[in-house]
Amino acid sequence: MLTVKGVNTYYDGIHALRSASLKVEERGIVALIGSNGAGKSTLLNCISGIVPIHSGSVIFNDREITHLTPEKIVGLGVVQVPEGRQLFNPLTVLENLELGAYLRSSKGDKKEVEKDLDSVMELFPILKERKKQKAGTLSGGEQQMLSIGRAIMDRPKMMLLDEPSLGLGPLVVVEIFDVIRKLQEEGTTILLVEQNARAALKVATRGYVIETGRITLEGDAKALLEDKDVMKAYLGKEYCAK
Repeated sequence: MLTVKGVNTYYDGIHALRSASLKVEERGIVALIGSNGAGKSTLLNCISGIVPIHSGSVIFNDREITHLTPEKIVGLGVVQVPEGRQLFNPLTVLENLELGAYLRSSKGDKKEVEKDLDSVMELFPILKERKKQKAGTLSGGEQQMLSIGRAIMDRPKMMLLDEPSLGLGPLVVVEIFDVIRKLQEEGTTILLVEQNARAALKVATRGYVIETGRITLEGDAKALLEDKDVMKAYLGKEYCAK
């Protein structure tokens, strides 16, 4: 479904991605793990059209999207849930969700949008309770649920999740990853960027490791989870000892 081939890009003269390549099969979950500053978010932003690509290519559903605008990429079905949620804080939960379906509503898809609103509220019951509350007043976990719910409202073919567990408590993290599994089971393809390598690899079907802008390792997610070098570098000595 998605092929990233030899992508290079720069930030303020710094070579941020170095011939980065990866593949995401349809209906799969691919985890991209690495330390802070390794280039994970940069790669997602290149796929989304937010960061310009210096060289290389991005192919989605047999169509090159390398130099398309973010709006056109969203229109093709690739939706990103950004790090830090980036909600419209002064707006209500309901208004944020409705904005997620902006492109669909403008095409007269209002009845289906209403159905999807109900589905998101069912997936995240707390959002139904908070639907008239301003997004900026929600807890961190509730904001992350809203950010994912807003992306769902666009009915994406592929979802790019950037650090969905960042700053959340253990119980909320479990809930978020349960939702990720459910989305995949329902047909959404997912590229998941995470510093929480253990959680990411447990839910993924395939994994990639990125270091200083380079993809240094790839393979079956379960195999990476059991790899001693990966465990030592990204899962911690305590986990390695278990």
